[in-house]
Amino acid sequence: MKPPETTQPSPAKLGFTRVEAANALGLRPVSIDRLAKRGLLRPSRATRRPIYPVWELERFLRETSARIGI
Repeated sequence: MKPPETTQPSPAKLGFTRVEAANALGLRPVSIDRLAKRGLLRPSRATRRPIYPVWELERFLRETSARIGI
């Protein structure tokens, strides 16, 4: 008899592709590209494709919310 397999919780995701970042923020991927071009979002370029760390998306939301007084 095999022992029951235990499922380990998957580690929290630390970074998102542009499509995943867009979905997380409720935007379209082209909007993520525009925000990055304007310097409002700063992706990691450690890989071939830009990766948007969770903390960068949180920073963007915090700073842009403060600008409009929310």
